[in-house]
Amino acid sequence: MKIYSIQNFDYKISKQNYNKISFGNKTNLIKNSEVIEVFKDLVKIPSPPLKENKVADWIINFCKNNKIKAKFDSYKNIKIEIPATDKTKKPILLSAHMDVVGDDSPVNIIIKDGFIQTDGKRTLGADDKAGIATALLLAKKINNSNIPQGGLEILFTRDEELGFTGILNADLKDINSKYVVVLDEASLGKLDKSGAGYTTVTLSLTTPLGGHSGMDIEDNKRLNAAKMISELISKIPQGVYWKGEDEALTSINIGTIIAGDIQNSAKKIVEDKLISNNYLDFFMKNSVTNVINTKAMATLSIRSTRKDKENELRQMLVNIVETFNEKYKGLLSAKIDFEELIPIFEESKDKTLEKAYLKTCEQLNFKPKIGSFPAGAETHIYTKMKNKNNEKFVPVLLGIADIFNMHSPAEKINIDSLKKGYELIKEMFLKFNK
Repeated sequence: MKIYSIQNFDYKISKQNYNKISFGNKTNLIKNSEVIEVFKDLVKIPSPPLKENKVADWIINFCKNNKIKAKFDSYKNIKIEIPATDKTKKPILLSAHMDVVGDDSPVNIIIKDGFIQTDGKRTLGADDKAGIATALLLAKKINNSNIPQGGLEILFTRDEELGFTGILNADLKDINSKYVVVLDEASLGKLDKSGAGYTTVTLSLTTPLGGHSGMDIEDNKRLNAAKMISELISKIPQGVYWKGEDEALTSINIGTIIAGDIQNSAKKIVEDKLISNNYLDFFMKNSVTNVINTKAMATLSIRSTRKDKENELRQMLVNIVETFNEKYKGLLSAKIDFEELIPIFEESKDKTLEKAYLKTCEQLNFKPKIGSFPAGAETHIYTKMKNKNNEKFVPVLLGIADIFNMHSPAEKINIDSLKKGYELIKEMFLKFNK
């Protein structure tokens, strides 16, 4: 048995002591309510995208008070570094974002029935201040300790919710770590080894001849663009296109269809400075119906965890449009365009982090939950970037607490799950360095 001093407590590493920690009951080897207090301090500070300065200052002061090396990078992200005590081991990076969905309004928290939530007037911001709280506490506990470890780096980014500008502008060439744990999943202990990218699809359809719906309606060469784009969309799949193991999938969803007298209705709204709670109804009531439409558009989205499956789906859509154009040659022109907004986070062949996670789950008597993330996260950006040593990052996404009703005024976090989440990332750090 070895005893490693971690500042204010001694942690005995042994199979017997590991088994005292259970994720299924309230028996904990370490009382760690400190992570709850840090979390509460963080969420009380509103930090909408690109207005994270107050919470960033709080983090810098926390690090200063605990003698943790922290600094701003060129984009005002925060970089924390705990030096290695054993240079034969590899460093690891923890990542979380400082911004939250919401505005600058006060965050009034309420503790009720084992949850932390707000008074219902705004979002809580557990996404992603749960990740920040656990990372900060881990940094505090291992700083200046004698635990054999290869170095801990932490990156707290700006503007994840709005445009990923924080991670995209981060000084990643200053990062030594190859392995990255992004603390931004909403389910305690869930490890995502892949995640869906986000691609927008735009369909544009024009017809050469419009006309009057009364006088020209018998001319079968005057195809109505609104009608024709409806026919085109009906040939395109909707929903799950492919589903693999571990929740991996490729899906497509119709978003918006626009046709008709939109231009004039929009102009009227601007010129008359009209305010409405339902602009859709306004468009419908103020658009003419006696015109054979010549232009229509539709937008769709593709989410996929596999590039080959997305490419397969893209080619299917191109073929559908080409066949449609051939069928109505000379009577209409349909066009399809793709734009990748978030790259795919594809599963890595390097299983180093996954192995550390599985060993941690075994020690903590916690059933592993490995899967795929259906939306975008900073993992998607890391997977396309390289570190200081010109190595491609190997990221995973890890759930550090159970968060419910995320991004809404009803958002809440389970207190006990956040305590267990801290234990999980701490043990995973130790296992990574074993």
